[in-house]
Amino acid sequence: QYKVMESGGDSVQSGGSLRLSCAASGFTVSVYGVGWFRQVPGKDRVGVACINTRGDDIQYLNSVKGRFTISRDNAKNLVFLEINGLKEEDAGVYYCALGRYSENCLVGTGLDYWGKGTQVTVSS
Repeated sequence: QYKVMESGGDSVQSGGSLRLSCAASGFTVSVYGVGWFRQVPGKDRVGVACINTRGDDIQYLNSVKGRFTISRDNAKNLVFLEINGLKEEDAGVYYCALGRYSENCLVGTGLDYWGKGTQVTVSS
């Protein structure tokens, strides 16, 4: 059974940091491109970061560049999203998705396997 699992979401104060993790069971993360997406109630899911299989091609949403870092540890079958300098607008449910990496990854193209999300709350 294929399953994608996010973890690391928490309630933090503005300016704080978090590291989200994405793991998968039933298949090998290292052969997939991975994207992180954020969704807030009433709005569409937005891609914030994507990484290819080797980790040498990365995309970021412009508004998070310099504060978000996506990385992967293929040996451990994990992908991470580190968020620094948290802002209230960073709050939402963060989803991890796996699939075929492309230049359109941030809009979800090619990503077939999605987790159920992890909640990030930011307080002032």
